Amino acid sequence: MKLAIENHIDYNSDEILWLLKEVDSEYFGVNFDSGNFLRVLDDPVKAMEKLAPYVMATHIKDMLPVQGVSVDEWYFFSCVPTGKGLIDNQRIAQLLVEQKYKGFFAVETDTLHPDYAFQELNVVAKSVQQLKNISARCLYK
Repeated sequence: MKLAIENHIDYNSDEILWLLKEVDSEYFGVNFDSGNFLRVLDDPVKAMEKLAPYVMATHIKDMLPVQGVSVDEWYFFSCVPTGKGLIDNQRIAQLLVEQKYKGFFAVETDTLHPDYAFQELNVVAKSVQQLKNISARCLYK
Protein backbone atom coordinates (compact mmCIF):
# COMPACT_ATOMS: atom_id res chain seq x y z
CA MET A 1 0.00 0.00 0.00
CA LYS A 2 1.17 3.51 -0.84
CA LEU A 3 0.12 6.82 0.66
CA ALA A 4 0.26 10.08 -1.31
CA ILE A 5 -0.03 13.47 0.36
CA GLU A 6 -1.79 16.29 -1.48
CA ASN A 7 -1.37 19.97 -0.87
CA HIS A 8 -4.88 21.20 -0.02
CA ILE A 9 -4.02 24.88 -0.16
CA ASP A 10 -1.95 24.56 2.97
CA TYR A 11 1.63 23.43 2.32
CA ASN A 12 4.08 24.67 -0.27
CA SER A 13 6.50 22.43 -2.14
CA ASP A 14 9.39 23.04 0.25
CA GLU A 15 7.27 21.93 3.20
CA ILE A 16 6.06 18.84 1.36
CA LEU A 17 9.61 18.00 0.28
CA TRP A 18 10.76 18.29 3.90
CA LEU A 19 7.99 15.90 5.00
CA LEU A 20 8.86 13.39 2.27
CA LYS A 21 12.51 13.39 3.28
CA GLU A 22 11.66 13.06 6.98
CA VAL A 23 9.40 10.04 6.37
CA ASP A 24 11.89 8.61 3.85
CA SER A 25 9.75 5.73 2.59
CA GLU A 26 9.19 4.38 -0.91
CA TYR A 27 5.56 3.96 0.14
CA PHE A 28 5.01 7.67 0.83
CA GLY A 29 4.78 10.19 -1.99
CA VAL A 30 2.80 13.02 -3.54
CA ASN A 31 -0.54 13.43 -5.24
CA PHE A 32 0.53 16.52 -7.18
CA ASP A 33 -2.28 19.06 -7.61
CA SER A 34 -1.05 21.81 -9.93
CA GLY A 35 -3.78 24.26 -8.94
CA ASN A 36 -3.32 23.93 -5.21
CA PHE A 37 0.32 24.98 -5.50
CA LEU A 38 -0.71 28.09 -7.43
CA ARG A 39 -3.22 28.87 -4.69
CA VAL A 40 -0.44 29.04 -2.09
CA LEU A 41 1.58 31.22 -4.52
CA ASP A 42 4.06 28.44 -5.20
CA ASP A 43 4.93 28.20 -8.91
CA PRO A 44 3.57 24.77 -9.98
CA VAL A 45 6.47 24.15 -12.38
CA LYS A 46 9.07 24.91 -9.72
CA ALA A 47 7.11 22.72 -7.30
CA MET A 48 7.19 19.85 -9.80
CA GLU A 49 10.92 20.33 -10.33
CA LYS A 50 11.36 19.57 -6.62
CA LEU A 51 8.71 16.88 -6.22
CA ALA A 52 8.70 14.91 -9.50
CA PRO A 53 10.69 11.96 -8.10
CA TYR A 54 8.00 11.50 -5.43
CA VAL A 55 4.83 11.91 -7.52
CA MET A 56 2.46 8.94 -7.37
CA ALA A 57 -0.65 10.62 -8.79
CA THR A 58 -1.78 13.93 -10.25
CA HIS A 59 -4.69 16.35 -10.22
CA ILE A 60 -4.14 18.58 -13.23
CA LYS A 61 -5.92 21.91 -13.08
CA ASP A 62 -5.57 25.20 -14.88
CA MET A 63 -6.61 28.46 -13.31
CA LEU A 64 -7.15 32.17 -13.72
CA PRO A 65 -7.76 34.89 -11.15
CA VAL A 66 -11.34 36.01 -10.64
CA GLN A 67 -11.93 39.74 -10.85
CA GLY A 68 -13.63 41.13 -7.77
CA VAL A 69 -12.58 38.27 -5.47
CA SER A 70 -10.12 39.07 -2.70
CA VAL A 71 -6.71 37.48 -3.22
CA ASP A 72 -6.92 35.88 0.23
CA GLU A 73 -9.99 33.84 -0.76
CA TRP A 74 -9.12 30.26 -1.75
CA TYR A 75 -11.11 30.57 -4.98
CA PHE A 76 -9.31 33.75 -6.14
CA PHE A 77 -7.69 31.36 -8.61
CA SER A 78 -10.57 29.41 -10.19
CA CYS A 79 -10.62 26.57 -12.70
CA VAL A 80 -10.64 27.00 -16.46
CA PRO A 81 -10.05 24.36 -19.15
CA THR A 82 -6.49 23.03 -19.19
CA GLY A 83 -4.47 25.20 -21.54
CA LYS A 84 -6.54 28.34 -20.92
CA GLY A 85 -5.00 29.42 -17.64
CA LEU A 86 -1.73 30.35 -15.96
CA ILE A 87 -0.28 26.88 -15.32
CA ASP A 88 2.31 25.42 -17.68
CA ASN A 89 0.92 21.88 -17.55
CA GLN A 90 2.99 20.94 -20.61
CA ARG A 91 6.19 21.54 -18.64
CA ILE A 92 4.77 19.77 -15.58
CA ALA A 93 3.99 16.71 -17.72
CA GLN A 94 7.43 16.79 -19.33
CA LEU A 95 9.10 16.82 -15.91
CA LEU A 96 7.09 13.74 -14.95
CA VAL A 97 7.97 11.94 -18.18
CA GLU A 98 11.64 12.68 -17.51
CA GLN A 99 11.21 10.94 -14.12
CA LYS A 100 9.62 7.93 -15.88
CA TYR A 101 6.29 8.60 -14.17
CA LYS A 102 3.94 5.65 -14.74
CA GLY A 103 0.73 7.18 -13.42
CA PHE A 104 -1.93 9.11 -15.23
CA PHE A 105 -2.78 12.78 -15.61
CA ALA A 106 -6.13 13.19 -13.87
CA VAL A 107 -8.25 16.21 -14.71
CA GLU A 108 -9.68 17.92 -11.67
CA THR A 109 -11.91 20.96 -11.39
CA ASP A 110 -13.40 22.63 -8.39
CA THR A 111 -14.80 26.15 -8.34
CA LEU A 112 -15.15 27.20 -11.96
CA HIS A 113 -14.05 30.61 -13.13
CA PRO A 114 -17.12 32.82 -13.83
CA ASP A 115 -16.31 32.70 -17.56
CA TYR A 116 -17.07 28.95 -17.38
CA ALA A 117 -19.95 28.91 -14.87
CA PHE A 118 -22.28 25.93 -15.31
CA GLN A 119 -20.01 24.45 -18.01
CA GLU A 120 -18.48 21.57 -16.02
CA LEU A 121 -18.84 18.98 -18.80
CA ASN A 122 -17.39 21.35 -21.38
CA VAL A 123 -14.44 22.24 -19.11
CA VAL A 124 -13.70 18.58 -18.41
CA ALA A 125 -13.99 17.59 -22.11
CA LYS A 126 -11.65 20.40 -23.20
CA SER A 127 -9.23 19.56 -20.40
CA VAL A 128 -9.14 15.85 -21.28
CA GLN A 129 -8.42 16.71 -24.91
CA GLN A 130 -5.66 19.09 -23.89
CA LEU A 131 -4.10 16.46 -21.63
CA LYS A 132 -4.13 14.02 -24.55
CA ASN A 133 -2.33 16.67 -26.62
CA ILE A 134 0.16 17.31 -23.81
CA SER A 135 0.85 13.57 -23.45
CA ALA A 136 1.39 13.16 -27.17
CA ARG A 137 3.85 16.08 -27.26
CA CYS A 138 5.78 14.61 -24.30
CA LEU A 139 6.01 11.17 -25.84
CA TYR A 140 7.06 12.35 -29.29
CA LYS A 141 9.39 15.15 -28.23
